[in-house]
Amino acid sequence: MSNIVIVGVGGQGTLLASRILGRAATDLGYDVKVSEVHGMSQRGGSVITYVKYGEKVFSPIVEDCGADILLAFEELEAYRSLNYLKEGGKLVVNAQETDPMPVITGAAKYPENILEKIEKKGIEMTAVDALSAAREAGSEKAVNVVLIGVLAAHSDISKEAFIDAINKTVPEKFLEINLKAFELGFNLGSNK
Repeated sequence: MSNIVIVGVGGQGTLLASRILGRAATDLGYDVKVSEVHGMSQRGGSVITYVKYGEKVFSPIVEDCGADILLAFEELEAYRSLNYLKEGGKLVVNAQETDPMPVITGAAKYPENILEKIEKKGIEMTAVDALSAAREAGSEKAVNVVLIGVLAAHSDISKEAFIDAINKTVPEKFLEINLKAFELGFNLGSNK
């Protein structure tokens, strides 16, 4: 059984990422449960998605200390969600800051040195610049698929299964950019 928690901010493409992962696992014959927990997703609020796959999955929810991998689309969401990561689990994080609404309105400040704070906790972390890779692929919106590529490099699901899932999930007009984004992400993840 594998438990993956995907966290981000509304509009970052976390739901597409979870669908690609779920499709890849389903196509390999795993029982898959995907559960999406929306915060204020339309307004840039937190979005959490649970993806569980294995021989038989009974619950779609990943409990605290239950995630094998925490995939975070930005630093603060990674830090807020560390409670999901099990002992020995891996954090894959986009080294990017996305201001939440309290920071945008001036009611709060974005915390400093988040990645350093996570490192001090002794968590196995792969931090990547997914935004630069997405730009290289041809669209900033492909950050989500770059991160799926990084995740794939740390997953028990084959690279080919992910590529097949992208082909089946992403609309044709965005396919080339997303396949390139996945490849760039996979290479980033393989080097860390």
